[in-house]
Amino acid sequence: MMRRIPMVATLVVIAAVALMVGLGVWQLQRAQWKEGLLAQYAKAQRLPPIAWPTTPLSQDQLPLFRSATGMCLQPIARRAVAGENMSGEPGFAQIVMCRTGAEGPGMAVEVGWSKNPNAAVNWRGGPVSGVIAPDSQMGMRLVAASAPPGLERSAPPTLQSIPNNHRSYAVQWFAFAAIALVIYALALRKRWTAPAARP
Repeated sequence: MMRRIPMVATLVVIAAVALMVGLGVWQLQRAQWKEGLLAQYAKAQRLPPIAWPTTPLSQDQLPLFRSATGMCLQPIARRAVAGENMSGEPGFAQIVMCRTGAEGPGMAVEVGWSKNPNAAVNWRGGPVSGVIAPDSQMGMRLVAASAPPGLERSAPPTLQSIPNNHRSYAVQWFAFAAIALVIYALALRKRWTAPAARP
């Protein structure tokens, strides 16, 4: 008796498995990229401080995790985002936008931390030093090494805060693909071993 394979269902399963395998391979590629990025950041942490860049930089040029110094000529705006203090306590990082000169991209300075998102920020600018961290609006910001009165020092960026779970995602996608194949194989086996319906 010839065992027929349902073509439509088989094509659908093959397409789904190919998609899942492709996503797994993509996650492995992302893992390699993330590991290279983390190695770059780890190297930046060991380099000497730099002056805050005065010209706009592309995303791949940002000196993240590098120690830096800058000059805030004039605070012009402020905002609060989720952050931690040096003890790892959750709260709000107070970020001040600064004018750095007649030209240039300006500078975002994380001057300190507070439990209150609307805490008073008694900081008029001036020289500031710290570590460059990623920033959702400016691309990067300087996490100050000290805080003004009324605020606590913010925790500097750490490599541990950057998720790198792409390999586990890849394993999941490959597992989903294998499970799909096993389930389809069992379905075919059941179809082939079921007694033929009588007319």
